[in-house]
Amino acid sequence: MADLLKGKRGLVMGVSNERSIAWGIARTCAAEGAELAFTYQDENLLKRVGPLADSVGSDILLPADVSDDAAMDAAFESLAARWGQLDFLVHAIAFSDKAELHGRFKDTSRENFTNTLLISCYSFIDAARRASAMMPEGGTLLTLTFLGSRRVMPFYNTMGVAKAALESSVRYLANDLGPDGIRVNAVSPGPMKTLAGAAIGGARRTFRQSELNSPLRANPTQEAVGGTAAFLISDYGAATSGEIIHVDGGYHAVGMPQPENI
Repeated sequence: MADLLKGKRGLVMGVSNERSIAWGIARTCAAEGAELAFTYQDENLLKRVGPLADSVGSDILLPADVSDDAAMDAAFESLAARWGQLDFLVHAIAFSDKAELHGRFKDTSRENFTNTLLISCYSFIDAARRASAMMPEGGTLLTLTFLGSRRVMPFYNTMGVAKAALESSVRYLANDLGPDGIRVNAVSPGPMKTLAGAAIGGARRTFRQSELNSPLRANPTQEAVGGTAAFLISDYGAATSGEIIHVDGGYHAVGMPQPENI
């Protein structure tokens, strides 16, 4: 396919390197004709994001610390001055103290719980409010979640609670913004070999477990996740909102390991 997103402009938040899920989505959207802008958190990430943005013909790179209102104001004001209107937003931002992803969930500190929910959930609500103001003709808001929101996953702890809140936010935002022609959805990929995934303890075992026991006996690729995102952003997704779309080889549907792995 080509030109599925021709004429659409989108902001991608959360690209960290060429292996990140956000980059897989951005690359697919660009291949389908979308014009892209990117945010970055700090100068170190700019060194990684800059060449990637350049490779898809984008010269819009905006500093945006999602925990800083002034930085978010400046980013969206700059984007509005450049483009005026926006067709879609891709939000791929999450964080929790790695040290607190080990051990028991009951030992989560107040500080880390608050910070995890702020960065991993509220940042989408905040970005959605700002992005939707630039969508007078409708548009799409998209975020990323994980099955740890609905099932207990080792080494996921507070991040699982944050993703559950994020998924609930998708539904509430979809209801709020639907009358404005704005669709809100989340993609839930299975385990992938990303920088963020590597920070979670037992990542290799989790990846292998999903690969062995999903119905398709495979974990998702960047292309699979990017294609799902492109569908949701495109006009083919015009009647889809408030959904959590799993791209995990069907692992979310399985209740036990496959017989050969028991």
